[in-house]
Amino acid sequence: MTGLRAGVRRRLDPDGRYGLRVTLFGLAFLLVAIPFGFLLDQVKRNGTLVRLDTSAARHLHEWVRHSDQLVSDLKFLTFFGSPIWFYVIVTPAVVWVWRRGHRRLAVFLLVTVLGGGLLDTVVKEVVSRARPSLVDPVASAHGKSFPSGHAMSSTFTYGALLLVFLPVIARRYRPVAVGAAIVLVVAICFSRLALGVHFITDVVGGVVLGLAWLAASTAAFSTWRVERGKPAVEVTEGLEPEAAPDLAVGQSG
Repeated sequence: MTGLRAGVRRRLDPDGRYGLRVTLFGLAFLLVAIPFGFLLDQVKRNGTLVRLDTSAARHLHEWVRHSDQLVSDLKFLTFFGSPIWFYVIVTPAVVWVWRRGHRRLAVFLLVTVLGGGLLDTVVKEVVSRARPSLVDPVASAHGKSFPSGHAMSSTFTYGALLLVFLPVIARRYRPVAVGAAIVLVVAICFSRLALGVHFITDVVGGVVLGLAWLAASTAAFSTWRVERGKPAVEVTEGLEPEAAPDLAVGQSG
């Protein structure tokens, strides 16, 4: 047991040759191989979980469609997981970190967001799951159903932004920022379910695949950072803690 604990500490030690990078790559693999693989198998085989999934989607939609105000609120909420919104918030973030001299962070944001969107599209086409078919639907969506693009994109986009700007946030407020991001992603996932455009397995699959992509992207960035001669850092400190003075609003460029 002592040896196991020592091994875990070595893997999580940011000063190690591979350390946290190997752990993050491993986490990404496990997320895809186990939970996402299980969900994908259920979807492709129309397993028991999918049959329960379909029933839950219909009951939730039946509850929602009788309230115009609730539908309106859900549509407003789901907007914060849409591609248009991500263009609005990610583009200025990329420009900001680029102009502040942290081009690796700008590349990280671009690769994570654009690459994740491409991955979502590819998986959707490969799985080719139809969206829920409901009586009197209150909303519609284009494309295939699995995984949920809103759920997946929200996970890796808000996660990537948080990792980039975490050093700017005071330590005592960082748990609040992380908690707020989690609540927002969960709320967006619920809005997709309640509007009847996704099944539960779609949004869970989207979150799992989004986390896997974020972990892999973060590990790749950490490797790039170390190979460029910078010390490895713990993810809880953000991707580049030394960038805090440059990224803070109000600092001169």
